[in-house]
Amino acid sequence: MEKQTVAVLGPGSWGTALSQVLNDNGHEVRIWGNLPEQINEINTYHTNKHYFKDVVLDENIIAYTDLAEALKDVDAILFVVPTKVTRLVAQQVAKTLDHKAIIMHASKGLEPDSHKRLSTILEEEIPEHLRSDIVVVSGPSHAEETIVRDLTLITAASKDLQTAQYVQELFSNHYFRLYTNTDVIGVETAGALKNIIAVGAGALHGLGFGDNAKAAIIARGLAEITRLGVALGASPLTYSGLSGVGDLIVTGTSIHSRNWRAGDALGRGESLADIEANMGMVIEGISTTRAAYELAQELGVYMPITQAIYQVIYHGTNIKDAIYDIMNNEFKAENEWS
Repeated sequence: MEKQTVAVLGPGSWGTALSQVLNDNGHEVRIWGNLPEQINEINTYHTNKHYFKDVVLDENIIAYTDLAEALKDVDAILFVVPTKVTRLVAQQVAKTLDHKAIIMHASKGLEPDSHKRLSTILEEEIPEHLRSDIVVVSGPSHAEETIVRDLTLITAASKDLQTAQYVQELFSNHYFRLYTNTDVIGVETAGALKNIIAVGAGALHGLGFGDNAKAAIIARGLAEITRLGVALGASPLTYSGLSGVGDLIVTGTSIHSRNWRAGDALGRGESLADIEANMGMVIEGISTTRAAYELAQELGVYMPITQAIYQVIYHGTNIKDAIYDIMNNEFKAENEWS
């Protein structure tokens, strides 16, 4: 692929890691953010120490606070901003962008209140004449490992296969590989909902439970994620792939996962307010739990783990009581869908 110009919107951990991947592939990378001190640090010292203490970025990666400058003549735009501000940033892009570009996102969540997927938000806010079909970049990936060029395999999903293939070629190299998929609903819901299960897996660890419990919550968590996704129109096969079980494993078992760490702290008795204050990064699983719980209620989808985590987070239910309730639920067959 010839050199492309890519604007990465969001200089967080994942946005920074993906910027380095694109730079390694010879593309012109522009990171946009709204914190002048962070943008100045990237341009002056080529570091982003809030997320990566020991990483020095290539000096060719330039950061911007001016969105118009960042978007000038770009071939592609990658959204990596928190779910709750995706719509706002998309509105800003729609007002600023003056030509058609490939639009991608690598965030994982559901919009609060509307429960909409992020590609839907981008479709609603960015006019068709300014964008491609949206491409979702998602899968089992810790920014802390990608930034040191550890092996990473993820998915590029779009309703238009050709656009997904463009993104596949844009990112793929000797340590970072993308597979294409046309099941946008499946890939997007898998990426969002696994954060909920990761909070639960962390909580089990914090409470002192072992590997049996870890395997149980991942397996049964995947079952309820699949139920909700299929109810929304996804293919069940997607959930057995990288963006499904792959992402659930990496997020539900690792200290690198902020969702797992949040759950672990909850299990050890810390308050949610303290956890959020100490994390210094957005914990998408917290807001996604509420959105998924409400969506499941609306669609009549059975999601006992999500419901239990919702009760703990939003109604102060004791975690041990929530676990007791799950273990004493009515008996089910493993493959029941309701």
